[in-house]
Amino acid sequence: MRITVTKSPQDLGKVAGTAAANLIRQVIDENGSANIILATGTSQFETLKQLISEPGIDWKKVVMFHLDEYIGLPVTSNASFRKYLKERFIDKVSGLKQAHLINGEENADIECRRLGKLVNEHPIDVALVGIGENGHLAFNDPPADFNTTEPYIIVQLDEACRKQQLGEGWFESLEAVPKQAISMSIQQILKSKHIICSVPDSRKAETVKNCLEEPVSNLNPASILQFHASCTLYLDESSAALLSSSRETTNL
Repeated sequence: MRITVTKSPQDLGKVAGTAAANLIRQVIDENGSANIILATGTSQFETLKQLISEPGIDWKKVVMFHLDEYIGLPVTSNASFRKYLKERFIDKVSGLKQAHLINGEENADIECRRLGKLVNEHPIDVALVGIGENGHLAFNDPPADFNTTEPYIIVQLDEACRKQQLGEGWFESLEAVPKQAISMSIQQILKSKHIICSVPDSRKAETVKNCLEEPVSNLNPASILQFHASCTLYLDESSAALLSSSRETTNL
């Protein structure tokens, strides 16, 4: 894992979004197409903003998957990740080849199987992910299932995760935050050829430290990224504040 530290969330987004764009262009040049994963949430605002502004990406050759979606939440809800991606990405790029969104309003087991078949047919080249306040990767809350090989799974959302969604302003009350979601599994995320992980904000600092400086554990699910052959973690000064001074980073 490579670690890049920037001064602000805006700088983080510019660097991470540019890196993602470079990888997507490279994969298209090499293979004629690219399969990507996009994350959602406030941590991805600046990265996605930069990605859609990047020139020279032939979006007609890009297939997009997304990481997770609440079960039972309508697409019209402001907290819907389908709505988020449609408004912040799909509607802003030209002629995306395909967008495979998770429909949490349908039978969840059937939806997991549908998406699993599709992602198996489209090996992921570039994954954009984040890390939750509780260390989750996608909606794989601790203790995460590190072993399942099912591409998409039904998960229970823990209280810390649900409080984060409330704190970020997506819901009006904790009771309104769904308790279940469909999530891409840990093993499926790790199959991605390249991973860009964007984690701004001081509220993530303790989790970042735990995921990087404690032993890899399903109690800190994103710690598993340490084992990935091509993962770059993008932090800002606030989210990197608790890291050991001896840790090797690239500072921009």
